[in-house]
Amino acid sequence: MSTQSPQWIATARLLRRTGFGTTGAAVDAVVSQDWSRYLDGLLDADPEADPGAIATPMPPLTPVPPYPGDASKEAMDRWNKTVDDQMLWLADWWLSRMISVHEPIHEKLTWLWHNHFATSAAKVRFAVYMGAQNQKLRRLKLGDFREFAYVMLTDAAMLSWLDGKDNVAESPNENLSREFMELFALGHGNGYTERDVREGARALSGWTADDRGQSSVRPDRHDATAKTVLGVTGTLDAAAFCDVVLGQPASATHVASRLWHQLASDAPPSTETRDRLVAAYGPNRDLKALTKAILLDPEFVDGASVTTPAEWLIGVIRTLRIPVDSPEVAYAIDGLLTGLGQRPFYPPDVSGWPRGRVWVSTATITTQAWAATELAKRGDLSTIEGAHAVDRIDAVGYLIGVGAWSDRSVAAMKPYLGNPAALFTAAVNSPEYLTA
Repeated sequence: MSTQSPQWIATARLLRRTGFGTTGAAVDAVVSQDWSRYLDGLLDADPEADPGAIATPMPPLTPVPPYPGDASKEAMDRWNKTVDDQMLWLADWWLSRMISVHEPIHEKLTWLWHNHFATSAAKVRFAVYMGAQNQKLRRLKLGDFREFAYVMLTDAAMLSWLDGKDNVAESPNENLSREFMELFALGHGNGYTERDVREGARALSGWTADDRGQSSVRPDRHDATAKTVLGVTGTLDAAAFCDVVLGQPASATHVASRLWHQLASDAPPSTETRDRLVAAYGPNRDLKALTKAILLDPEFVDGASVTTPAEWLIGVIRTLRIPVDSPEVAYAIDGLLTGLGQRPFYPPDVSGWPRGRVWVSTATITTQAWAATELAKRGDLSTIEGAHAVDRIDAVGYLIGVGAWSDRSVAAMKPYLGNPAALFTAAVNSPEYLTA
């Protein structure tokens, strides 16, 4: 079997980590480009101007009236169906958008930040809330992390998810304060105490949201008295709390490391790489500079990340160029990801989806093999079909952006040289494809 050049293989990894799968043709188009200039063009582009995004507009989401708790069972069932249907439409829309966009980096980054600020519709329920948060993630993912963090801290979906709407001066709820420090901004145990959590809850009290997803503070529910958070005393509110937390030295390291794990590698960065990333993030908390620094770091090329089910499925569909413009196909994709445990808008908890080898299991591989078999029947396999049998392992590698195969993978694929669909299924469930 032939092997692509190291530069081709490195470029394929860049495209897979900044998108959902890739193809040999896409790698060929980028392999000779300067990565810095290439990334500048992608990161500076308007995600709403992408032809695929234009072709997949967000569905209209109307506010849902309050739950009819004292009404008939039929009325309650209708309310639940309306809520569930809107979330299904929203999830199908985002999957369609991720599959349809021409340049997937903005959807990939939105997906990764959805996992950082993990919020689940299982509790939030309202598509209006979740859709508004999704748009905020897309808009703020490459800006100032301070603005991003504050918007998420006061977002209607987040307030519902982490009980921020129940946090009032007379009875502070600590959930949002705790998770903001522990997961979103500082990292577990990084310099804050239980007192800081309690005082932070007081600073965050009084927030509420209306049925349109607009959040605001009710002065009569906010604790306006003095608090002390991380050594800073004053009549702190949500904005001041955010500033105090992000002002801690541990915050920059935590944000840089979290994005590294999501974008570059399941393994932590070396001390040298971490320092370079923190420097790029800088005092302006520049997420675009941080993102670019991760992708250009020398350690990025040698990183390894287990491909999650959503990334895998979207990548396979994009590679096979399968249209997803029918409700039946969208529903099937949504159901498959539900079974695999990674449905958009439904992370398992506030920590987000796990990473690494947890996704490499007999059950997952079995389901993915079945899905690849079904998708291959509907997709474009002409790259494989047009090759001579002896060249088909190279051809399937080119189709899916894999530049080199291990002897073990070659041996596993050889029995399928006469069956392009089965060969494709084996290839997209190989170690080379499942680890990007």
